[in-house]
Amino acid sequence: MKDFIKINENDNVIVAIKELAEGEKVTVDGKEYTAAETIPAGHKMAICDIPQGGDVIKYGFRIGNAKENIKAGQWVHVHNIKTALGDLLTYTYEPVKTEEKKTEERTFMGFARPDGSVGVRNEVWIVPTVGCVNNIATAMAKRANAKVHGSVEEVIAFPHPYGCSQMGDDQNNTRQILADLVNHPNAGGVLVLGLGCENSNIGELKKYIGDYDENRVKFLVCQECEDEMEEGEKLLEELIDYAAGFSREPISASKLIIGMKCGGSDGFSGLTANPLIGRFSDKLISKGGSTVLTEVPEMFGAETILMNRCVNEEVFYKTVSLINDFKDYFTSHNQVVYENPSPGNKKGGITTLEDKSLGCVQKSGSADVEDVIEIGGSVTRKGLNLLTGPGNDIVAVTNLTASGCHLILFSTGRGTPVGAPVPTVKIATNTNLAKRKPHWIDFNAGEIINGADLTDELFEYVIEVANGKQTNNEKNGYKEISIFKDGVVL
Repeated sequence: MKDFIKINENDNVIVAIKELAEGEKVTVDGKEYTAAETIPAGHKMAICDIPQGGDVIKYGFRIGNAKENIKAGQWVHVHNIKTALGDLLTYTYEPVKTEEKKTEERTFMGFARPDGSVGVRNEVWIVPTVGCVNNIATAMAKRANAKVHGSVEEVIAFPHPYGCSQMGDDQNNTRQILADLVNHPNAGGVLVLGLGCENSNIGELKKYIGDYDENRVKFLVCQECEDEMEEGEKLLEELIDYAAGFSREPISASKLIIGMKCGGSDGFSGLTANPLIGRFSDKLISKGGSTVLTEVPEMFGAETILMNRCVNEEVFYKTVSLINDFKDYFTSHNQVVYENPSPGNKKGGITTLEDKSLGCVQKSGSADVEDVIEIGGSVTRKGLNLLTGPGNDIVAVTNLTASGCHLILFSTGRGTPVGAPVPTVKIATNTNLAKRKPHWIDFNAGEIINGADLTDELFEYVIEVANGKQTNNEKNGYKEISIFKDGVVL
């Protein structure tokens, strides 16, 4: 195993692959350096003198400025480097030519829906309109699962705390996200469960749902019936019977929409799992498929990489708005835009938001950015899409699901059990995590540090999941939603 990696020829730091003990010598580009202190695995060591205020370069880009003079061989981390991020910036479109590739068609075994969409699961979902009926929804799902048959895989309820006492954008976001769940093709049938007096009542929600198949979507208002459990049981039986009429059949992989995000990043995230997801994205896009990248605050400091790959000026300006609008969201609440990374990120070797962001955007691969999607919006263009939303893991996976993603690739260096309503493939950035948490982790990208590629392996794994192979979040029942909230609660 290598002792270190120099990511870009212009970098003035290396990343320790294993702990470098004080006094340990390493040779970089033919020159010998001595570790002036212990450098933890995943952390950075300077390979030249960096003056106070000088740029610290990693991935070929600035990740911050030195807070003090840093000598070659020193540990470079939060004690001697600070972010160089500012607030709103002015950007210029400087398009970078990308290489378009087309590769042979692949198929997976999925569920073709009457409206032309496809699903990788055939579940029955219970979507509460308001948090007041959460426990009823959960009880209904538990009871209904005893009656599942045929190709129906599970009945699942998605409790959440919203749907009432909301105003403006928050109320619209809640309604749109819930409507998106109702329309998601992984659900062969859906019961929309309302209370009756809430702001986002079923009458209002129907405006967001749009046209629907009465066989596939049923509605129940608890205040309008004597025994909601009995009525719900009847409706769920009808939905199970309807969904059971679908069966898996060969479908082109060009129909797949895959979400991409990370959580609990470490110093290896930008070296192993995230670049792997990027290569997967390029491969799926080469077959006509689509990918979606979210977590806007984790683009700060690396946004120009994405902007310069925008397919045209229209998408470029949408990306500029994506970044600056989210910065405005922070500053409007009197918060700085660079509060990230988290304590766990720092312990794992990530120092500044630029450091984190440059690792995170590796998930985008090398394809053109085809579109920018607002919260609650759906994928309409093939290829790589950017999705508005925060870095919060549960909100991010909910947003990805709502945009139409069939499953999600979720890299993690620290580990997390969080799962979306759709299959959530946890990809470990390091082998140690994969070994410690096999009940969380689905795929180990840690061997990339030793020279493995794993692109084909991950692609085949995703096809298996699309075919029906369960991810750990599915096996464990870790499926949840959280809806983005900005304003006041009445």
